[in-house]
Amino acid sequence: MLVFLPAAGVLYLDVYERQELSALETSMVQQGRIMAAAIGEEGPIDPARATRILQRLERRLNARLRVLDRQGWVIADSSQLGPRLPAGLTEATEEAARLGDSVSGSRTSPLYRLGSALYTLYRRAVGAPEAPLLAVEPFPADQPLTIPPVAAALAGKYGASALISPGQRSVTLYSAIPVRSGREVVGAVLVSGTTLRILGDLYQVRLAVFQVVLASLLVAVLLTLVASITIVRPLQRLRGEALALFDGRGRLRGTFGGSGRADEIGDLARALEDLSRRLVEHLAFVEAFAGDVSHELKNPLASIRNAAEMLEEVEEPDQRRELLDIVQREVARLEHLLKEVREMARLDAQVEGEDRATVQLESLLPPLVEGARRRAPRGVAIELELDGALPVNGSPDRLAQVVENLLDNALSFSPAPSAVTVRLARAGNRALLSVRDRGPGIPPQHLERVWARFFSYRPPGTGDGRPHTGLGLAIVKAIVEGYGGTVAAASPAEGGACFEVTLPLAA
Repeated sequence: MLVFLPAAGVLYLDVYERQELSALETSMVQQGRIMAAAIGEEGPIDPARATRILQRLERRLNARLRVLDRQGWVIADSSQLGPRLPAGLTEATEEAARLGDSVSGSRTSPLYRLGSALYTLYRRAVGAPEAPLLAVEPFPADQPLTIPPVAAALAGKYGASALISPGQRSVTLYSAIPVRSGREVVGAVLVSGTTLRILGDLYQVRLAVFQVVLASLLVAVLLTLVASITIVRPLQRLRGEALALFDGRGRLRGTFGGSGRADEIGDLARALEDLSRRLVEHLAFVEAFAGDVSHELKNPLASIRNAAEMLEEVEEPDQRRELLDIVQREVARLEHLLKEVREMARLDAQVEGEDRATVQLESLLPPLVEGARRRAPRGVAIELELDGALPVNGSPDRLAQVVENLLDNALSFSPAPSAVTVRLARAGNRALLSVRDRGPGIPPQHLERVWARFFSYRPPGTGDGRPHTGLGLAIVKAIVEGYGGTVAAASPAEGGACFEVTLPLAA
């Protein structure tokens, strides 16, 4: 806009000039028609009467009026009825004197000269033709006027032309109107006017437009500098940080630096900083997860290898059977571990994008609790407490997996006789599910670690004796947080452990 609006103003100058010329010509034609109507009568034109009419006008005209007879001789001239002009002055110079120094002042200003020089270079570059100069003034006094407008008027038609005089920058317009006596043309009125006043206005408009152009260019330069400092350079810095984020082998070796700016660039930088930080955390988690899986697979594989090597040396059937039991038990342990690892991978990739439905927790819990009672150790009871209808959004299978993992964890630590309490209640706009056992509890230093993958804390003499991967509670955490909920673990003062899950209620 800063560039094209001033350019449009320059282009408008041609329209403005044509409109001014059209208005001047219309004014001249009206003056000529009035004069022709005033002197028109029966027979030839009376020079004395034409002169008296021009005298009454007291030169209050913006054009020069000349009355011509049938042969084209000037018989009355408005320029000869006023004060005598200094020697050598033409009509154009007289007009310039009346306009004063406004035209010359505009043209001699440094800004106008600069704009004119640039425009001249442009015309030379595009090869614009120069307008021809035609000498039209002063007309010989001892000859009739034979210019085209006069010839057209004496032929009974309207005649007009625009000619450029040598030594002038302005254009002289000529309009000739026939003077009729009845149907016969007895003469003509020639009206001439210089465009010096229009040219003076154009000089001022050109100067004003060029000032706007310069101001627009200055503003454009300043805005470009501001954009370079506030937009381009920060974006280049972000691009450089993005290119340096990975090494040649595709390994992450840094993060985005962020920004303290309060605009959109700052928001983008902070978002990229957070994204890169989360990417670093995820890669660290993947590496740690791979190490944990490798460590967990190492122990059963070592047991299988040792048992297989010993089978070659043992001959006793009982010992061989014992070694085969070890192999089968460790293979089952590996299968269970791989199943849990695969489940964790599926949760990380799919839990947030799975199809969800409205699930009534008060209807979901009873059959799950009943199933847990059938597999609970002897002497361990499960109590269920429900508090009204509590709908949540999620997958019924995933929510059932959360409840079953919490119940299995509680049953594995519950001594006989004891009870596991399952309570479902409303907590504001969330559903609160708690599972509490009467086992040994959780040491304070492990309250957060119990949700970590592959972490399993079992004090001596506790547990159900079955191998555990340490992924049950981690799966619970992944599902619940994927549904926008929270998990927490606590050791009540009266003993045991309590696990709490909150989920947002469905609308």
